[in-house]
Amino acid sequence: MTRSRQLDFLGKRKLAFFFSGTLFLISIISFMVKGLELGVDFTGGSVYELHYNQSVDLDKMRSTLEQQGFADANIQHFGSSEDVLIRLKPVDNVNQKELTEKVLSVSNSSQPQAGEVRRVEFVGPQVGEDLVDDGGLALLFSFIGVMIYVSVRFEWKLSVGAIAALFHDTIITMGFFSVFGWEFDMTVLSAILALVGYSINDTIVVYDRIRETVRASRVKESIHEIVNNALNDTLSRTILTSLTVFLTVLALAFLGGKTIHGFAIAMLIGVIKGTYSSIYIASSLALTFGLTRQDLMPLEKDTVVDEMP
Repeated sequence: MTRSRQLDFLGKRKLAFFFSGTLFLISIISFMVKGLELGVDFTGGSVYELHYNQSVDLDKMRSTLEQQGFADANIQHFGSSEDVLIRLKPVDNVNQKELTEKVLSVSNSSQPQAGEVRRVEFVGPQVGEDLVDDGGLALLFSFIGVMIYVSVRFEWKLSVGAIAALFHDTIITMGFFSVFGWEFDMTVLSAILALVGYSINDTIVVYDRIRETVRASRVKESIHEIVNNALNDTLSRTILTSLTVFLTVLALAFLGGKTIHGFAIAMLIGVIKGTYSSIYIASSLALTFGLTRQDLMPLEKDTVVDEMP
């Protein structure tokens, strides 16, 4: 079969390992130093989105809130200099309506013109703790399920490559949120769980093609050539699938509103990393672990000799 293109993906695997290793290390260091900017979904407390008709002086608003007893308030611009996001830890003995009115009043007193409340969210501390536990368990169980599946379906060298690629995609995607201080809430966790399925699906397609190519290839072809051919054969499918998903979540990021903005950003990063890891992490690691043609050939069934005359 004549191929119209022949890109040497595996020839760049050392550079890819260095690039991925650097991003992975930065993500781990950021987790240890900064952690994740957990949203109210997980921490409990209140979130207020305020809109003003003029640029907001955050320093003055922060100082005013501190003077009025909101020393732990986290204040930042949200999308533009006219929009402000205020996060508060749980406040005891104050109902939500009174707290909202006080926050709006204090915030407006720090600015030349009054603003308006666009969004209010409130989560109790116990609910936040439960969501952290449930979210962590959901992520853990999804990983365990995928590990069992690939272990049963593929030879161990391919399985280890697939699991490593899955950790690579998840850790680095979450690392972006840690490094840049983006809010990590339930919508982002939902995106991470979706990416687990997306990433392993892309890897399985590539692995199946590698296995088919091995069994149909000539004996003189090396495993390096066979894997490279398989990656080239699946390239058009990978590009079309990833591009379709990418354009969809790109539209969500710009037009879907602020509620699902974190979800869309996580999906954008995850789609790029998932496509990249299927080629440069999962397949390359399998070769690094010593994948051979014999590992992917079907097992020969024992022949039973009928001794009856």
